[in-house]
Amino acid sequence: MKIYDELKARGLLAQVTNEQEIANMVNEGKATFYIGFDPTADSLHVGHFMALCLMKRLQMAGNKPIALIGGGTGMVGDPSGRTDMRSMMTTETIQHNCDCFKKQMERFIEFGEGKAMMINNADWLTKLNYIDVLREVGACFSVNNMLRAECYKQRMEKGLSFLEFNYMIMQSYDFYYLFQHYGCNMQFGGNDQWSNMLGGTELIRRKLGKDAHAMTITLLLNSEGKKMGKTAAGAVWLDPNKTSPYDFYQYWRNVDDADVLKCIRMLTFLPLEQIDEMDRWEGAGLNRAKEILAYELTSLVHGSEEADKAQSAAKAIFVGGGSDENMPTTTLADTDFTDGKIGVLTLLVKCGLAASNGEARKLVQGGGVTIDGEKVSDFKAMLEQESFRDGRIIKKGKKTFHKAIL
Repeated sequence: MKIYDELKARGLLAQVTNEQEIANMVNEGKATFYIGFDPTADSLHVGHFMALCLMKRLQMAGNKPIALIGGGTGMVGDPSGRTDMRSMMTTETIQHNCDCFKKQMERFIEFGEGKAMMINNADWLTKLNYIDVLREVGACFSVNNMLRAECYKQRMEKGLSFLEFNYMIMQSYDFYYLFQHYGCNMQFGGNDQWSNMLGGTELIRRKLGKDAHAMTITLLLNSEGKKMGKTAAGAVWLDPNKTSPYDFYQYWRNVDDADVLKCIRMLTFLPLEQIDEMDRWEGAGLNRAKEILAYELTSLVHGSEEADKAQSAAKAIFVGGGSDENMPTTTLADTDFTDGKIGVLTLLVKCGLAASNGEARKLVQGGGVTIDGEKVSDFKAMLEQESFRDGRIIKKGKKTFHKAIL
């Protein structure tokens, strides 16, 4: 099966322009494509997984990826999918985040001469002259068409700043610049970016002529993938210091039954024939499928050794009643206790099992917390410092185990 057909079979493609030409370029390894990454954190999260896996698949087929870091657009803020204006970042913070991104991306794609590139759009956007942008770029855009874009509609009720209104123009200029200076002939992005991406394709055609070969394509669930990066306790990060390999494994192990085959198809590199066979699995077979999904993705991000440890720990915890040396552990210090005690809500937040005291309170009141096998019913409960000397096992819900030790 050719790579374009495989992308369709895996459910990765939603909308395209000039499909036959795109298919030919991708299948022949002639695409130089970019995907943008917003540097608002110092780690990628699982919502970026689809884009990273796509880059890997296309590079394996001979195409050339460009990871475009939005250092310049990040200073403006993308209104897509947002209800408020995002805070500004310093150039130092953006550069630090870019460096972190590249280390994580190297797990998926190969950088180097003639291979993948990482480029920061601050390199050209920060040098633009405002009058030149208005004359050379702004003249190519219709305000009426821009206001019809979904990304702007979502923000109109609460107020859309002129700063954010420029985001589409800046992103479009990115494609125009990459096309001219790097031979980038294709862009990929989520459904929420479709209007911005079409703007880039149209800008190239208006500035360079109708024969300019600039292609646009979107990923099926990238906007949904951003939601996929969030859990009750925050984001699921690719950085092991933010989300441990065990917690990362458990996140995928606990996906809904209805989503497991979809995730395996989109995110793993297992053969489609093997995945098609899994479509017939039911009951215990679905649990096995979840284990396969969790192992494959943990191995991809953290390596097979960490995936083996996470899988071993998960099995030992569930079979052994919640005890294993590889269980996620939080070490408590004397300063975490007041008068020799710690509140259960504080403990849950400290261990990363809840994002706030309010969320922790709901967990306790909903009967979702046990400590050493005993259900915690009082959200005001205080736990003695000495009881943590040998460690205490906290269980959240039915599947999340965590150890806290002094």
